[in-house]
Amino acid sequence: MAVSETLITAPPNPTCEMQGLKRELLRLLEEDREFRLAVAGLIGYRDVLDRLEEHDRKFNELLGELREHRKLLEEHSRRLEEHSRHFVSIERRLEEHDRKFSELLEELREHRKLLEEHGKRLEEHDRHLVAIERRLEEHDRKFSELLEEIARLRREFNRLSMRVEVTIGSVGRRWGTDLERLVLEIFRETLEREGIKPGRVEKFRVRDADGRLTGVRGRVVDVDVLVRDDRVYVLEVKSRAEIEHVEALPEKARVVEKVLGRMVDRIYMVAVNVDREAYERARELGIRVVCGNVID
Repeated sequence: MAVSETLITAPPNPTCEMQGLKRELLRLLEEDREFRLAVAGLIGYRDVLDRLEEHDRKFNELLGELREHRKLLEEHSRRLEEHSRHFVSIERRLEEHDRKFSELLEELREHRKLLEEHGKRLEEHDRHLVAIERRLEEHDRKFSELLEEIARLRREFNRLSMRVEVTIGSVGRRWGTDLERLVLEIFRETLEREGIKPGRVEKFRVRDADGRLTGVRGRVVDVDVLVRDDRVYVLEVKSRAEIEHVEALPEKARVVEKVLGRMVDRIYMVAVNVDREAYERARELGIRVVCGNVID
């Protein structure tokens, strides 16, 4: 029996075809961008890819900002370095201040010790002051007693002065010009302290015949004068001096100067009693007053 040859074609292998298709798809996805996008869109990843690209753009922008930030950080670092140097200088100055503060505190402690010592001394002084105050109170009491005694003596002196005035008036009626000598003797001690010796005082009496001395023709000037070395003293002696006696003295002194041809150094009013008004006027005119009592 003759055998006929029959060509039998093998059926296609689905597995092999599938693998080939996969390889082709993978190739296209790797090499063909449009195909890749089309496939991505078909499978729902188109939005994801767009967002990824947007993210890439934003990342690039962030990278740019980070670079700017890096520059700013570098500038800040430079400034911080400069500040650090300043801080080192400040720290050194603070250390110097600390040292000075320590010295001041030590000095203040010394001052406190001195103040405490002064406080103790002041307390001691207070005790002394209390004792002194007590003594002063005692002195005030004694001084008050002394003032009372002086007032009593003044009253007694006034009473005696009145008696002297009465006595001198009586003597004046009997002795006339000797009254002035008696008054000078009463105040001898005071006058001698002024450099005036009563025994050397002389009566000066002149009559202005033509009025050249006083401006009044026939006027008589009567005063006591002491000529001692190169000094001339004019004295008016009264039992009681009144203001008219005081005001007449400067004119009498000018007459003495004209007659003697010398300047008068001092003018004195010597009296047992002087009216208060006359006493104040004498002080105004620069006339020295020697008296036993000033009568108000």
